[in-house]
Amino acid sequence: MGISPVIWQFLVKWLTASALFPREASTIAPYMDALYVFLVGMTITGLLLVGAILVTFSIRYRKSVHPVATQVEGSTLLEATWTIIPLAIFLITFVWGALLYFRIYNPPVNSMNIYIVGKQWMWKAEHPGGQHEINALHVPTGQPVQLTMISQDVFHSFSIPEFRIKREVIPGRYSTVWFQATTPGDYHLFCTQYCGTKHSAMIGTITALSPDDYKKWTQGSTSGTSLAQNGERLFASMGCNSCHSGNAAARGPNLAGVYGSRLQLTNGSQVLVNEAYLRDSILNPSQHVTAGYAPIMPTYQGQISEDGLIDLIEYLKTLNTNYRVQQTLTTSQSDQAAPPASGMVKP
Repeated sequence: MGISPVIWQFLVKWLTASALFPREASTIAPYMDALYVFLVGMTITGLLLVGAILVTFSIRYRKSVHPVATQVEGSTLLEATWTIIPLAIFLITFVWGALLYFRIYNPPVNSMNIYIVGKQWMWKAEHPGGQHEINALHVPTGQPVQLTMISQDVFHSFSIPEFRIKREVIPGRYSTVWFQATTPGDYHLFCTQYCGTKHSAMIGTITALSPDDYKKWTQGSTSGTSLAQNGERLFASMGCNSCHSGNAAARGPNLAGVYGSRLQLTNGSQVLVNEAYLRDSILNPSQHVTAGYAPIMPTYQGQISEDGLIDLIEYLKTLNTNYRVQQTLTTSQSDQAAPPASGMVKP
């Protein structure tokens, strides 16, 4: 006998409106809900089974029927049954959860990357095209979106219930999560890790747009320069191009095409050059010395903000040749060697 459609609609709307069961708005949401329903069903089944056995035994072996306790011998088959069946259920749950975990935290290669910086008490989103948002995030539907997140102060937790994602945002280390929105609309963003007195105010809105609407939004909200362009200026202004020029006699390794490759270090190990490695090599260069080079790079700890690090990383990710590096180096050298303007005294 099926449930009444009226009752079903009431339950769905009540659960959604009460936020006990948010609507599914991402590709991973149905899979998460399926595991959740399985866990709830398993719990309820176990509760009913144990309760039924408890009531049955209480009635069957009550004192009025058995005034003198009798010894009940054990059953190997019964003990094996109540051990093997729960073990099998737990193993199924473990494998199911592990598969979902790896699916959530391993973004597809074609994901669009957006940086999230958390701090007391706000979320800042930085798009590769130069768009910046505070306590808001615009994303397209039908496209995987990877979030590369870091905190500037304490532990935070980035949570979008309708997308069924939650990821800790940690100081000094990148963490990633991805999703693919399916339904246009506005969704709640929460910090679910207590982070201070205004933790409850660290909220925001995720706006999922159709691909066409998202394209219009990016065109209308750009700052005029991308993160990579900002990173190129920072790379030149900090003098990074003088050591990483790509020339044979350069004091630093060639950075063109280094992103995504495996790099040999002086200690004999190999590392994958990703966002986390690039960030750490800028702040702690002595721990990541490339084979064949001396450990002469100074640390930039405290000299560059998280936003600046993101700009540099995005620039290095797009650096395929050394043409622009050498061009900016030549320009800066020419500016330094240029004679003073008329009427000016050269210091």
